[in-house]
Amino acid sequence: MNNLITIALAKGRILKETLPLLERAGILPLDDLEKSRKLIFETNHPNINLVLIRSADVPTYVQYGAADMGIAGKDVLLEHGGEGLYEWLDLKIAPCRLMTAGFADRELPAGRLKVATKYTTITRDYFTQQGRQVELIKLYGSMELAPIVGLADMIVDLVDTGNTLKANGLVPQEFIMQISSRLIVNRASLKMKNRAIKQVITKIENAINPPVE
Repeated sequence: MNNLITIALAKGRILKETLPLLERAGILPLDDLEKSRKLIFETNHPNINLVLIRSADVPTYVQYGAADMGIAGKDVLLEHGGEGLYEWLDLKIAPCRLMTAGFADRELPAGRLKVATKYTTITRDYFTQQGRQVELIKLYGSMELAPIVGLADMIVDLVDTGNTLKANGLVPQEFIMQISSRLIVNRASLKMKNRAIKQVITKIENAINPPVE
């Protein structure tokens, strides 16, 4: 079906806020995404399917046209680079802050800092703009452990409540940027399936900002 629209959704925290947004847009999966083992889901619209993948993979699926649209955090998009896709809309869901964090009572070394993060592109840019030299250590999880065991002087990670940092004796320090989830669209799909994609975009836009009657 030429007008079939596939939307890539991120697993985890973003999904919990994405599903109510899609429901307000009138897009309802026929299965429970949080319980089913499926990866591709039909919806109440015959021409709209949903795929459920890792957050970091959403821009890649959209870039290469495996999905026509996707919902991903701004952090993931900045790390990906945004090639082959449009960042169409700030959905204003799953807000959090990207921050440095470390020990409140521990002085940082005067020279090169060791920083553990999975956001190496954003982190490098941030410290370069400040003229500070850093050695980046790429990790994929359990970021808080790095300063505790001496792997890094500080970390750069998303901060929501800050409870995980606090539980591990760390505190948020420097604010880097505010993060929220964005609607992204494949460039080629927008040309080839323009009408169908614009209809989906309108549904989502109205779910965020209901039209005044």
